[in-house]
Amino acid sequence: MNYKPIIIVAGEPNSIFFEIFFKALKTERFKSPILLIASIDILKLQMKKLRFKKEIKLLTLPEIQKTKLDNRSINLISIRYSQNKPFEKLSSKSNDYINLSFDLALKIIKKKITNKFINGPVSKKFFLKNKFLGITEYLAHKTKTKKYAMLIYNKNLSVSPITTHLPLKHVSKNISKNLILEKVKLINSFFKENLKKKPNIGITGLNPHCESIDMFNEDQKILKPVIKYLLKLKYKVSGPFAADTIFLKKNRKKFDVIIGMYHDQVLTPLKTLYEYDAINITLGLPFIRVSPDHGPNERMLGKNLSNPLSLIRAIKFLDSQK
Repeated sequence: MNYKPIIIVAGEPNSIFFEIFFKALKTERFKSPILLIASIDILKLQMKKLRFKKEIKLLTLPEIQKTKLDNRSINLISIRYSQNKPFEKLSSKSNDYINLSFDLALKIIKKKITNKFINGPVSKKFFLKNKFLGITEYLAHKTKTKKYAMLIYNKNLSVSPITTHLPLKHVSKNISKNLILEKVKLINSFFKENLKKKPNIGITGLNPHCESIDMFNEDQKILKPVIKYLLKLKYKVSGPFAADTIFLKKNRKKFDVIIGMYHDQVLTPLKTLYEYDAINITLGLPFIRVSPDHGPNERMLGKNLSNPLSLIRAIKFLDSQK
C-alpha cells in the first residue's frame, strides 16, 4: 500500500521541535514518508548539537511529484533562513521564514500530493503578532475556511474549546448558539469520517456550577436551548455540566469529547490527565492538520530533555489515515 507523505513544517527555529523530531525518528517507525520543510542549515546545526545522524535527501517541489519517498533519510525541502543561528531567544527574525514554510506546505497540498499536515510550534507573540489568536485561525485565514474547530485529541477523551486563545474577559461576548452548533457539527463529522463512530459529547457551562449572579445567565439563555436543539437533530450531546466535576472519573468516562467554553477550562484538566499524550487537530480545513500539543518551550532549548510523545502521536494519527 502506498501511503501519502506527511508534510511537517518545522516552525520556529528557536524551539524544541528538532529535538523531539530526532527522538521520534530514533524510537519509531512510520509507514507514511515524512517530508520536512525547514532550513537545511538549521537542520544540520541542530543535528550536530543534538548528536543525531541521518542522511538528508534534499528535494525540490517538482522532484516530490515524481520521487518515491521513504524514511531511510530525512526528506527535506529547504527554506532559506538568513539567521542560521538556533538556540537564540524567540523574536520576529524568523517570521518570513515561517510564513514561507507554511506557504510551501499549502502549495504542496493544493497540488494533491498529500492531505496530511503537521506543524511544529511557533511563537504567538512574534509570528502571529496579535493578528490571529493561534495557528488554527492563521491556517483558516490562509485557506479561506470560515467554519473550523480546535480538537485536542486523545483516544480515551478529547476536548474542544468554543473560544480558543482568547483573553478570559472576552469569552462571554464571543459565545453564541450558532458557534456551539457549528463546533458540534464539525466534531461529529470528524469522528464519523475518521474514527468511524458517532461521539458522545458533553458540554460544560460557562459559569461556576452553571449559575450566575447576573441577570443574563449564558448557561440558561444560550447553552440549554442549543443543546435541546442539537438533541432534536439527533446529535449525542448533553449538558450543560459544571466544569469542576465533569472531569471526575465517573463522569468523563461517559464521553468521547468534552466541549468547554474557553481554552483553559478544558485543556488544563486534559493535560493534567494525559500530559503529552494528546494532539491538536484543526477541524474544517481542506486537509488534516495536526500539531503536537505544546509550544516552542525556549527554556528547554538544547537540553535534550524534551518529551517527543505528542509529536509521535501526531505522526501516528496521520499514519493511520488513508
